[in-house]
Amino acid sequence: MSTLRLLHNPRCSKSREALALLREHGIEPEIIEYLKTPLDIAMLQTLCQALQREPVALIRFKEDIAKQLGLQACDARPRQEWLHLLAHHPVLLERPIAWQGDSAVIGRPTEALAEWLKTARR
Repeated sequence: MSTLRLLHNPRCSKSREALALLREHGIEPEIIEYLKTPLDIAMLQTLCQALQREPVALIRFKEDIAKQLGLQACDARPRQEWLHLLAHHPVLLERPIAWQGDSAVIGRPTEALAEWLKTARR
C-alpha cells in the first residue's frame, strides 16, 4: 500500500486540522511542506489526475501573488501555464491535500477529508 501524503502548510489552520484528523484516525502521513519543497510540474500533473481536477481548480486566487499576476479563474490559459504557475508560486496551491496512490482530496472543508478517508485504501 502506498504512503498517505499530506501537502501541508503548518501556518494554515485548515492544514493543521487535516493533520490532526489523520492522526485521530491512526494515520501518520508523510508530510510535504510544499512551500519549502515545491512540487515539480510532473508531480503536479499526477496530483491533478489523482484529484480529477484541472490545475486551475487548485489555484488560490485570493493570494496576493495571484492578484499581482492578474490571475482570475475565468482566464483562458493553457493547462501547462497553470501547472507552471503552481510550480513556481507554490503559495498558490490549494491546501491541505491528502494524497495516496491514484486518489487525492482537498481537505477543505475538513469533512471532505473525513469522507475521503472512508474510501481511501490503507
